[in-house]
Amino acid sequence: MAQVTVSIDGKQYRMACDEGQEEHLIDLAERFDRYVSHLKDSFGEIGDQRLTVMAGIM
Repeated sequence: MAQVTVSIDGKQYRMACDEGQEEHLIDLAERFDRYVSHLKDSFGEIGDQRLTVMAGIM
């Protein structure tokens, strides 16, 4: 099992994935981070949990 460290909303997260899927996981995390940034720009600081849920359903 491979491991990568991704950054979402300025926080570092260490995640496991199947071998060979590291770049895919990094790409997904970068996309998710952009969603979170977009929501923060639109709505301001509305709390980590709410931002995470809103970004997850986009």
